[in-house]
Amino acid sequence: MQQQFNTEKLFDWFVHALLALICVVVLYPLVFVLAASISSPEAVMRGEVWLWPKQITLIGYYRVFQNSEILTGYTNTIIYTVVGTAINLVMSIAAAFPLSRRDFYGRNLFAALMVFTMFFSGGMIPSYLLVKDLGMLNSMWALIIPGAVSVYNILIMRTFFQNGIPQEMQEAASIDGCSNIGTLVKIVLPLSMPIIAVMILFYSVGHWNSYFSALIYLTDRDQYPLQLFLREILIQGQMQEMLGVGDDTNANVVLEGEAIKYALVIVANLPIFLLYPFLQKYFAKGVMIGAIKG
Repeated sequence: MQQQFNTEKLFDWFVHALLALICVVVLYPLVFVLAASISSPEAVMRGEVWLWPKQITLIGYYRVFQNSEILTGYTNTIIYTVVGTAINLVMSIAAAFPLSRRDFYGRNLFAALMVFTMFFSGGMIPSYLLVKDLGMLNSMWALIIPGAVSVYNILIMRTFFQNGIPQEMQEAASIDGCSNIGTLVKIVLPLSMPIIAVMILFYSVGHWNSYFSALIYLTDRDQYPLQLFLREILIQGQMQEMLGVGDDTNANVVLEGEAIKYALVIVANLPIFLLYPFLQKYFAKGVMIGAIKG
């Protein structure tokens, strides 16, 4: 008995140590970027910044908010994220609810066709030609419409509707004369806040971090999202470091670029950091309730 107790205690210590190590690995890059964004660029490039900021300065943030293109990208990204997430949510609910109904004839066939698209697609060139023929180039719809539906998220929502909401409640509503739309609006959606919060988080993070679609479909800089400007700054900073800093002018440019790089990473990710705490309790609950129960 004593040996079993010691074994369990040793296992608990091991688990706690492993979790602490994982937390350090995950959190340290965030802490370092935050410290580097308010530290002197010279100290950062000399490798003096590890955990705490050195020679605190806000020159990076000053340059970021002074740049009109970055502010334009920030505005565009907010618009793309809000509009795109709203469309994603409506389309996912509209697809997942019928697939979760037992009385929907052919639901397994439609689900199989959707899953098929997860493994096979037309490819980048046909997608570009389709977007071009639809007249969506250089518009926000080129970033939103092609990805308006995620099959993976539809399957998660369908599983939640099947296992998280008793079918008897929907049948009772139908007996009382409630239509399918009425059942969805009055019964299913009010009970589905956990999975809706999860979908909002999934979709909003995807839109906020997306840059590849903008790189393909957009050529007008006034339409660029923030992540595309961030990519340009990071590439320019790498090129400047590769070319060297021969004179004082180039050195100052490289140092300012280093400060801007870290400050922009913080500014670009701050809204997502602020969003997650409000959805965190729904996030864990929604994923667990949507899981398959034995």
